[in-house]
Order: sequence, then C-alpha cells, then structure tokens
Amino acid sequence: MPLHFKAGELAERRRRACELMAEADLDGLLIFRQESMFYLTGYDTFGYVFFQCLYLAQDGRMALLTRAPDLRQAQQTSCIEDIRVWVDGPEVNPAEAVRDLLEGFGCAGKTLGVEYDAYGLTAFNGKRLDAALAGFCALRDASLLVSRLRVVKSPAEIAYVREAAGLADDALEQAEALAHSGADEGHILAAMQGAIFEGGGDYPGNEFIIGSGPAALLCRYYTGRRKLDADDQLTLEWAGAYRHYHAAMMRTLKIGTPPAQQVEMHKAACDALLAVEEQMRPGNTLGQAFDAHAKTLDESGYREHRMNACGYSLGTTFAPNWMDWPMLYHGNPEIFAPGMVFFVHIIIFDSARGLAMTMGRTSLITESGAESLSRASLDLHVG
Repeated sequence: MPLHFKAGELAERRRRACELMAEADLDGLLIFRQESMFYLTGYDTFGYVFFQCLYLAQDGRMALLTRAPDLRQAQQTSCIEDIRVWVDGPEVNPAEAVRDLLEGFGCAGKTLGVEYDAYGLTAFNGKRLDAALAGFCALRDASLLVSRLRVVKSPAEIAYVREAAGLADDALEQAEALAHSGADEGHILAAMQGAIFEGGGDYPGNEFIIGSGPAALLCRYYTGRRKLDADDQLTLEWAGAYRHYHAAMMRTLKIGTPPAQQVEMHKAACDALLAVEEQMRPGNTLGQAFDAHAKTLDESGYREHRMNACGYSLGTTFAPNWMDWPMLYHGNPEIFAPGMVFFVHIIIFDSARGLAMTMGRTSLITESGAESLSRASLDLHVG
C-alpha cells in the first residue's frame, strides 16, 4: 500500500519536528495524537482508542508501541520500521513497556516532551505514564509541538484539502435537492455521506450535524430522525474528508416561505462570514477575525444570539472530531500565514422566535488573503 505522501516529505516533517525539539531542549517526544502519527509517518488507524505511543528521538530515530491488531496496520500504512507490541492482560501496564522502550533509546535522565492533550492518552493512562517514568526521565508538556507544524499545509496537503472541499460541495447539492416537505432526515444524511464516499472520500472526524424544527437551533449531533414539515428549517454542518483532510461547511436551509426575520438573519450571517474572511490574511491575528464576526452581528442586533467562537483550523484529524488547532475567538494572538486552512461558521440562534440561521465554509490562506474553497452560492436555499 503506497503512502499518501512521498517519503521525502514525511522525512522533512520529522526533521522539522526534531528541530523544534532541539529549540525546546527536549531529547525526544512521546506522541499520542493520531494526527501527529499520521502527519509524521503516514500511520493510519483508529487503534489510538487503546494505549499506543510513537517515540521520536531528537536525532530522528523512532519506534511505535502498539497492540497486535495494529502491527500490520503500521507496517502497511506507515514508514515506521521499529514496531513493538504490548500484550493485553489483567495486570498489564503498557506505560511500563514505554519505559522499557525508552531505556533502549538511552533516555534515562533525559528530558522528553509528551502530547498530554491527546484523545489517545486518557487521564487514566496519563497518570500511569507519569508514574512509570517518575525518576527515570523528566517529562514536559509538548502537546502543540507537532500541531504547530501541521497548521501550515504543504502543497500536497492543500491538494487533499481541495479534494475534500469538492466533496463537501457535492454533499450540499444532495442536501438541497432533498430538503423539501416530507423529506426524511435519514435520507438526507445518507445522500450527503454517499456523495462523499462515491467521490473517494472518507468518514469525517465526527458525525454530520443535522437538526430540523426546534432542533435546527442545535449545533451538535444527536440521535433520532424526523421528517420535514411544509414550514420548517434544517441546519446542517458537515465536512468533506479526503485522506483524513477536512473541508467543513454549514448551512440552514428553509422549507416553505421564510419569515422576514429569518431573511434578515441570513443577510447578517453572510455579512459576518465575508467580514471574517476579509480579516483572514497574513499578519492579522485570529482574534481580529473573530472580532469582525462579533462586530457585524452585534451591530445587526444579534449579540445575544451568536457564539463566542466562529471557526477553527482544519487539516488531517481523526475521531472524535474534525476541529483542529487553533480556534477563532476574541484575543487569540495566533497569526494567519499562507498555507493555513480555516473553517468559518456563523451561527445565529434566536430561541425566543425559534429561528436558526447558519453559514459556513472553508478557506485557504494565501499571500493575498482568504480563498474560499467552496463553489457553492451563499444564497438562502428555500425548498
């Protein structure tokens, strides 16, 4: 099975990670984020729901500790050659196997970074890791070391993001075609996800969000389906995913004649989206982009109906969600740079009137500003 990136690109990513380790006075990095493993080696699995750890030494050597079901997974999807397996048992502590691995790398007395902020490292296993390495080596949080590398995409990554964006547009076209009175939410979801699979895409990092009627004012997935009424509203948030790279979108579709207030909400959402995208240019901060969202909606009278964040970085992410670091919120000092990819979502939920309006799409940051990766219109869809 070929890697999704050339071996030279993966090697360059590891080299830059090692440079950052040296700058941070770290002798190595204990990697628990699946995104980091995929980014550095191509390793593709959902086995991170169990204990596994990729060790990357500052000199570039690496070894993976995982379970038997992921031995061949790592052999076929990654460039990792040193793969160790820990065996399940009632008294087995895989953190002790990490210590044995590190002893072989001469890590006694060294300072290692740890990706503590990782879905692949539960609090339970984090405590076991700390206990197993206490007195053996010094540990420091380095959760963002690889994430900071991942936030600026290479040309090869951007090509995958563009593929994902095209799949997201395909999914929207399916939803718009089906969003009418009597339509079943399950049929809409099936058509959207089917379009992505048929286009060569993947499962996304989290469930598609769908809600109609009063539930159109929700921005989280929940279980249960209903059929659309003749006068209804349908909120959707989804992502095209290609080689685990995501391009998200968000829309509220109207079934039946929209009330004047909802038409006004749509205009405010579009204005806010464009205002944010105008600020998404190299040298500006993420906080500035959020403030453009807040200013636009507040001046339109929607202060009490908006969110306190309006987007986030996208890239290669694994379940349980496709959100990546960093996020658009007030005061965030991170600076936009060419090669970054951001999903901007404008969410207006008026609970008193029971009205929802959302608008969102993914953009690439270029030298001259934000380039929308969607071909879809921002017009209010009425079915």
